[in-house]
Parts: sequence; structure tokens; C-alpha cells
Amino acid sequence: MRAFITGGTGFIGTYLSTFLTARGYNVTVLARTPKARADLPKNVEMIAADGSKPGDWQREVAGHDVLVNLAGATTFRRWDEDYKRLIRDSRVKTTRNLVDAIASETGGRVVLISASGVGYYGMTEDQQLDESSPAGTDFFANLARDWESEATRAEDKGVRVVRTRFGVVLGREGGALNQMVRPFRFFAGGPLGSGRQWFSWIHIEDLCRALLFAAENDNLTGPVNCTSPFPVRNAELADTIGKVLGRPSFMPAPGFMMRLVLGEFAEFVLTGQRVIPKKLLDSGFKFDYPTIEEALRSLLL
Repeated sequence: MRAFITGGTGFIGTYLSTFLTARGYNVTVLARTPKARADLPKNVEMIAADGSKPGDWQREVAGHDVLVNLAGATTFRRWDEDYKRLIRDSRVKTTRNLVDAIASETGGRVVLISASGVGYYGMTEDQQLDESSPAGTDFFANLARDWESEATRAEDKGVRVVRTRFGVVLGREGGALNQMVRPFRFFAGGPLGSGRQWFSWIHIEDLCRALLFAAENDNLTGPVNCTSPFPVRNAELADTIGKVLGRPSFMPAPGFMMRLVLGEFAEFVLTGQRVIPKKLLDSGFKFDYPTIEEALRSLLL
């Protein structure tokens, strides 16, 4: 089997490339620059190109059985209007170009696993959300809707499309966890804002297993939440980090301070979502790290 991964040198893409090659896949990755080449297995083929722009890289898509679309600028920083445009274009335009590169007739042999986010559902506080829940109306929700719409176009070419809505991905190298843990290492950790907001998350190992499960399960299609079955409130997350690291967890980060530092992105962190991976569970997928303590102990110790 051959897999083509956009965003293949990012936090998730690097891990997934190693994960798939260890399971016998031949992997090609698309990345803006080859700077992370050293982190990839030697037998991974790399194409250096900007996926948000049409180009010669599109010819390389042919011959791959599994397309995994992970491209997108990080959202874990302060936004201005220019950066919001980059967040959007890096996702929507890359997805559009990837779908355009797929042959018009695939004979049903190709699957597109296209990343999206639980931001699709908007900021909903305590409501429990699954794949049947409606879209929200904020920036993240509108972005996810348009991002997924571009991926869905591949169905017209006979491609099975799985729109994987990621929660916050927890891993050792990169991602959100390093930023979350840093204050605890300096004995200054605690909940964010009120601490009552829900935190929907997934261990990177379970995410890669879920992506492979989606690729190899012909009955899985449409939106699929890639989150742990047990989301936690932010206060419980902070308590668990403190417990695992042997650090206090009682120093909250006030909401007004987070808004000063993060701007609009702070609203996503301070409101949160309670998302359940109903379709994965109904399809028989088993999580290796279903609880936050199991996940954090595997990643922090």
C-alpha cells in the first residue's frame, strides 16, 4: 500500500509517517520545506512544495492508495487577520489542490483521510457532541465546514472520503502538550480560566491507529471524531498533570490574561467542547489510552 501525506513533516505527519512505514506502507510526504527530513524514516520519499499552490507535486498523487491530508498552519499562537488568512488558506487551498490532483476515475481504490477539527461544532460548553451534531458559526466552525467541503468533492471521483475531526493531539514532541506542561515544571501550573470548560483530546498513538483504522475500514465514511471517549474538564486536566509530574496545580491562568496574550484564540481555549468519538466506537475501534491519566503517564514519565 502507498500513502501520500500532506503536512508530512509536521508534528502529526512525522509520527504518522513512522507509524505507517513500520506497518509496511510506502510513504510519500509533501512539505513546504525538507527541514524535518532527519526525523523521518530513510525510506520515506519527500516532495518539497507548497500544497496551497498548484504545481508539479500534484502529479505525484497518482499511484497512491491512501491520501492523508494533514496540512495546516498551527493555530496555537496569537492571531491577527493576516494569520487567520494563513490558517484558512493552508487548509482549504491545500485540500482543494489535493482533490484536484486525484484522477477523475479511481475505480473506488482510493481513500482520502482529510483532517478537520472539533472546532467544527463551535463553542458549545456542556453539550455532548457526536458526528451528528450541527456546525457552529464562529471562525473555527466556518473554517472546518469549508475545509471539509473541499475534501468531500473527491467523492465525485469515486474516492471514499473520511473527514477526521481532531481533538487536541497529545504527544511527546511538539503539539500542545509541551506548552501545557511548561508552567507545571516551574511549580506554576493550574487550570485555565474557570477550569470548567471541556477539553477534548487524543493520544497521538491512538490518533495514528484511528487514521489507519479509517483507511482500512471500507465501511467508514463521512465525519469521524478523533478524540478520546473521555473528555475532561480543564480543572481535571490540570489536576492530572500535577499528579503525574508531582507538581502543584492550583495556580489558575485568569481568562482576561489569556485574552491579552492569545487574543481571539483564547475563546477557543476558555470555552472548549465535549466531543465523543461515536463512529469510531460503534465501528469497534479500541483506544489504547482512553483516559487522560493513562495518556499523560505514557507521555510525561
